Amino acid sequence: MGQVKYVFVTGGVTSSLGKGIISASLGKLLSARGLRVTIQKFDPYINIDPGTLNPYEHGECYVTEDGAETDLDLGHYERFLAENTSQKNNVTTGRIYNNVITKEREGEYLGKTVQVIPHITDEIKRSFIALGYTGNYDVIITEIGGSVGDIESLPFIEAMRQTKWELGHENCIVIHLTLIPYLKAVGELKTKPTQHSVKKLLESGIQPDILVCRSERAINTEIRKKLALFCNVPINSVISSIDAKTIYDVPLLMRKEKLDERVLELFNLPIGEEPGLVYWKEFLTKLKNPVHEIKIALVGKYIDLHDAYKSIAEGFIHAGASNECKVNINWVSSEDIESENVAEILGEHDGILIAPGFGERGVEGKITAAKYARENKIPFFGICLGLQVAIIEFGRNVLGLKNAASTETDPQTKEPIIDLMEEQKKITKKGGTMRLGAYPCTLKEGTKVFEAYGSSEISERHRHRYEFNNEYLEKFENKGMLAAGVNPDSNLVEIMELKNHPWYVGTQFHPEYKSRVVEPHPLFSGFIKAAINHKNKKK
Repeated sequence: MGQVKYVFVTGGVTSSLGKGIISASLGKLLSARGLRVTIQKFDPYINIDPGTLNPYEHGECYVTEDGAETDLDLGHYERFLAENTSQKNNVTTGRIYNNVITKEREGEYLGKTVQVIPHITDEIKRSFIALGYTGNYDVIITEIGGSVGDIESLPFIEAMRQTKWELGHENCIVIHLTLIPYLKAVGELKTKPTQHSVKKLLESGIQPDILVCRSERAINTEIRKKLALFCNVPINSVISSIDAKTIYDVPLLMRKEKLDERVLELFNLPIGEEPGLVYWKEFLTKLKNPVHEIKIALVGKYIDLHDAYKSIAEGFIHAGASNECKVNINWVSSEDIESENVAEILGEHDGILIAPGFGERGVEGKITAAKYARENKIPFFGICLGLQVAIIEFGRNVLGLKNAASTETDPQTKEPIIDLMEEQKKITKKGGTMRLGAYPCTLKEGTKVFEAYGSSEISERHRHRYEFNNEYLEKFENKGMLAAGVNPDSNLVEIMELKNHPWYVGTQFHPEYKSRVVEPHPLFSGFIKAAINHKNKKK
């Protein structure tokens, strides 16, 4: 196509308006028209990456194929585009400053005073356009985290202004997502917050090209005209984004508003034929018209913030639709589960998933939940720590290893069936030092996971420090818990599966990271099928 086109997406009035979903939806529409699209997220916080952030504060930490710990919005990008992102797709203020300070220490600035302008802004600009030099993309969408006016965002906004001026209007546009609140007392949608937000952008030297207006109700022609007049944009560049029942409706809603057409017009690109969204529409039809309905207990320690397990929740949506099944998730705190009440809390569920996590808090509740699922033949799926607690439970209650534990929670245990990986024992820094990214796995034929994948060689993404201690493997397999998947290089156990159980599977990796609308993850699909069968047998 020639010159790479750049789209910047900013937010105003309030956070959590859905910049990531709008970016992903636009990316989906443009890619469905045959353009090569990627999306990147620039976050204004000082952390180098989200890897050390509390999930309650930031939601889940998403992991890419190349082992980058990133913002959860990259999960949306991958799920919508069905394309992998990388280390370059998520950049923080911390990384920008770290790069600049490293260069200063190495003498790259030749003794000059290092300043926000031009050194920080130049580093941001280099990061903005880095993916453009790969030759792999026609359009690069950049989401700027936070809201316009935040002090943390100012260097990014200034770098965006300079980039827009340097590349020219035909190669770089700005979409501003803003809130149009509805005041119930007077029955009106109010445009003033958006006017002030755009004014704030104008003070920074940036005129938005398109306004995407998030609201509870559709904005009418009168409001569009008012926004166009006071915000200096054409009326066909005022896009309504009403609340949707599912985030997967948003690409179709944006198509109806002709957001993709407006972007192509501003770039002087041919509009061409309608974007190919047949599969997307079929997915939505199945999602909204389920044949089955099941109830899954998601047992975790961060359940008060559902975004802490965002990719798992989305994995259930994808696999649920492919099975024509509505998956109702019951968010269960592992700290609430005890031997005396486990049946009361988990008894009415068709499946139990034990979520990932770190630290000692809530572990015993997860162990109790795993035991309940095993003994009562309830379909079970354990992810990362979920696998580890299933192994600990089996060791204690089947193998008779009463002191079985993980050295993460009990460093002095006499039965360390879960232990720190050998290469992790000398590591003291926490950020970016876990076993991260994609690793191969060989599956054992005749297992349920082999049947689910339909292949013996797979690759999955990891984020962990502790692993199953292979010294205990023979004892486990003699009692029916099999190493169904093993890393061919390190012999690390990746998947454990219990024989003579409808579905009792634990994975050391995170399958949720690779679930897509167009390709639901086979383990989520297998788990849901097992849960449907379990429910039908109870009738």
